[in-house]
This record gives sequence, C-alpha cells and structure tokens, in this order.
Amino acid sequence: MTTTTASSCVRVFADTAHIEQCQQRLLAVEPSLAALAAVLSLAGNEVRLKILFLLAQEQQLCVCDLADVLQMNVSAVSQHLRKLKDGGVVQALKVGQTVFYTPTTALRPIVEPLLASVSTPLTTATL
Repeated sequence: MTTTTASSCVRVFADTAHIEQCQQRLLAVEPSLAALAAVLSLAGNEVRLKILFLLAQEQQLCVCDLADVLQMNVSAVSQHLRKLKDGGVVQALKVGQTVFYTPTTALRPIVEPLLASVSTPLTTATL
C-alpha cells in the first residue's frame, strides 16, 4: 500500500488569475473572519449561546438574573461570562455592587444575525 501526498485534482490548467483574486479577497477579510471564528468558538457552547441570546434580547442583564433564568448557580454563569468577556463578546458595567453584562457594540453586527433565526419561536405553521 502506497500513500500519495499529491493532490487529487485532475484539472489540466490552473486559472492562476482567479486563484490570486480569491487569495486577495480572503486576505482582505481575514480580520473579520478571525473575529467571526472567535465568536463562533465561544458561541459553540450551548450555555454561552443562551447567554448571548438573552443579552441580545434584553441588552443588559446581571449575573444573578442570568443564573435564575438559566437555572444555574451564579459561579457557573460567571465562568461563562468571563469567557465571553475575555473573548470580547460582552462587556461588564458595574453599578454599585451589581455587575451588568451587555453585548459589545463592535460585535453586535456579528452576533445579532447569528441569533436572528432563533428570535422567533418556531410554530407548526412555519415548518
């Protein structure tokens, strides 16, 4: 059994101009793709996705409110919020003793379209 590392592509001629155009387009959007990949990585956890959904809907919630809604302890919710905050997806605002979390302004255009499909509950009429 021999292993081949050659490409399985069978084209005769490569369209180098087209390939170069694609590479340039990819290079131009690289920062946006990196930001989207980071958000998707964080949102890949169901609890964090629920937190993002709630924050997108309510615009601002404290840890205790999130813990009550998610029926989780405050410590567990805080750990998820820390990851979201470290990832630049949410920001914290301390008012007295209470810390409120909101989606970051810069990432709203990325997060809100992702959550738009779950904003309206599915009904049997839409299925």
